[in-house]
Amino acid sequence: MPSLRLDGLCRSFGATQAINGLDLEVGDGEYMCLLGPTGAGKTTTLRLVAGLILPDRGSVIVDGVDVTKRQPEERRATMMSQTYALFPHMTVASNIVFGPFIQGWSEKDRVNILHSLLDMVHLTNRKEAYPAELSGGMAQRTALARALGSGADTLLLDEPLRALDARLRIALRMELRSLARSLGKTVIHVTHDQEEAMVMADRIAVIRDGRIIQVGTPKEIFEEPATPFVANFLGQSNFFIGKMDGVEGELQTVIDDAGHRILCRRSDDMDGDVVVAVKVGNTNITVSGTGFLDGKVERILYEGPNLHVDIGMGDLGRMSAKLPNRKMGELSIGDEVSISWDPAKATSFRLPEGGLEKELRVE
Repeated sequence: MPSLRLDGLCRSFGATQAINGLDLEVGDGEYMCLLGPTGAGKTTTLRLVAGLILPDRGSVIVDGVDVTKRQPEERRATMMSQTYALFPHMTVASNIVFGPFIQGWSEKDRVNILHSLLDMVHLTNRKEAYPAELSGGMAQRTALARALGSGADTLLLDEPLRALDARLRIALRMELRSLARSLGKTVIHVTHDQEEAMVMADRIAVIRDGRIIQVGTPKEIFEEPATPFVANFLGQSNFFIGKMDGVEGELQTVIDDAGHRILCRRSDDMDGDVVVAVKVGNTNITVSGTGFLDGKVERILYEGPNLHVDIGMGDLGRMSAKLPNRKMGELSIGDEVSISWDPAKATSFRLPEGGLEKELRVE
């Protein structure tokens, strides 16, 4: 199982800077999810690792060896692209075992891996079908199985579950991770789906504007975001802008120009204008008037197990909360409420250069 290091990768396409000084390390056998918005540079990163394009600057290091200028076939990596690129003249089964066949696997080993992969992607009954006879989801599952059975040490998966229906996508998440681990693969899995990254990854690398802005376990990324953008991209957050107004143990107080005061967990070396982020799921609503801030219910959305509640906060704008659906009927549009949260779960940041709106923008 190879380790992978990307050092200072840069790549432009004309006037567009797609990758801009990207650094990332992926450990032996690690399942890394590369998470970011559309246009962040996720697919370009995979293509650089695969050797399908060359960087303008920087290096791709595999097991300590610089492979930046080596041909794709020398890198022991295979990429499943969003176009699938199946062989149209081959059946599902032949597409899946193409890699093992050209590598000289025994017939017994090819049959074993084929049955395992067909079962995982739920295509056993379609193994004799040709790509033109498949739905988009079936073609995607065939491409995924072919990548897993390729014999490559590193799998580069570009949105591998995106075209699947919701139930199948959920079912395949853990099967994909488990099979990659059992086959001894190092995986970089590109996605813009935060839930997919959270449940599948050993670690998540958040990418924006061609740079990695935070790497950590799903828990670290979710609970200790490095920037307001990360705080909002992995679980929607409410934001409050103000200035430091005192420290009490592990907590600090932030006050805005209108005199609103809130509590959040302490951050060292924090001065000037600050931003406090509170996950929507950590925001509580009461009608007792004992919260940090007061507002009026503007909208209630039923989301199955949860209710999404939007609260108008006057000069503070709009904030949101999630409540269990058993609260349905206890709140109505127009109700005056207070919101609060556990201060230990509220994170503060320096106000980003350019302002909060620019920081949170998803291109």
